Amino acid sequence: FKKNKVDWKKGHATFVNPREGGDLKQSGASSTEAPASAGAHTVKVGNETVTAKNVIIATGSSVTPLPGVEVDNDKQVVVDSTGALELKSVPKKMVVIGGGVIGLELGSVWRRLGAEVVVVEFLDQLLPGMDGEVRKEAGKIFKKQGMELRLSTKVTGCTVKGKKATLTLEPAAGGDSETLEADCVLVSIGRRPNTDRLGLENIGLELNQRGQIETDHDFRTKVDGVWAIGDVVPGPMLAHKAEDEGIACAENIAGQTGIVNHDVIPGVVYTWPEFAGVGLTEEDAKARGAVKVGKFPMMANSRAKTNHEPDGFVKVIADAETDRVLGVWCIASVAGTMIAQAAQAMEFGATSEDIAYTCHAHPTHSEAIKEAAMAVTGKPIHM
Repeated sequence: FKKNKVDWKKGHATFVNPREGGDLKQSGASSTEAPASAGAHTVKVGNETVTAKNVIIATGSSVTPLPGVEVDNDKQVVVDSTGALELKSVPKKMVVIGGGVIGLELGSVWRRLGAEVVVVEFLDQLLPGMDGEVRKEAGKIFKKQGMELRLSTKVTGCTVKGKKATLTLEPAAGGDSETLEADCVLVSIGRRPNTDRLGLENIGLELNQRGQIETDHDFRTKVDGVWAIGDVVPGPMLAHKAEDEGIACAENIAGQTGIVNHDVIPGVVYTWPEFAGVGLTEEDAKARGAVKVGKFPMMANSRAKTNHEPDGFVKVIADAETDRVLGVWCIASVAGTMIAQAAQAMEFGATSEDIAYTCHAHPTHSEAIKEAAMAVTGKPIHM
């Protein structure tokens, strides 16, 4: 911050109603003002006010609470993702509520450390939002690793006695309840945008039904001079998406052209193996029109075989008419690294043939993407 001449003010910030700006100064609040200009906004941070022509809302997100299940990270019995990183010992039995990215990442870590792990998921498959074939394979892989999956199941309550928690479970569609005991319960049912208590009503900025701030393509809100990026706007809650949006937003404020292609945002699940994807799922792509699909198993990839990493595959989805790549999905030990080349190819509008005819070093995991692209037209080499 110092190197880039950025002032940092620690505290909770709220927008000040323009009609109340004078009252703050009279109450003794110190003020830091940008050059006076029409449409400037004032934000209060503690006992200080800051006035600026442009304000970016980038307050991130926090854990979504689950009614009937109270998180207390200090007791280390019912915890959220923060508490799960601070456990002082490996629990004998852990129940993970939520089969999404965070729940599986942390649950699989504690499983590898020796905990008995049960994942309770409301839906009938893990990893909502990912490609259907990837989700199905994820279930097989985690079961093979010793995790118990309770799908189509909801948690309706939780009681804590000493160092034990007792959960009440029911079928998602309704039915008889049952109880499940655990030494630790991880609540990971998602995250919600941090848009409360920002004083948005003071500047006339409303939220959508999900509590998010709507913006245009340049990250402008409907209030002149107020911008928003990251987890508070619609889209996947990913750090790299927020970073790119922040850069683009700053460029737009500076009068330059800042662009983020939200159709090409890669997502990665950091488990073992990793799960990664970019673009459309096969289901979404088919809903838009005819597609061609190529798959290549990691078991047939020489680097993966050498490293004893046979699980997974690469899947390339292309438009049936134009051959343009619409989505790439990958399960591999280094899927998060592999997906970068797919994202770059899609950013440049590549076809599956473009990837297939690009020479890849041997032996590498990335060769599997080349082979999957070749499989789109039925021409893989090593299978």
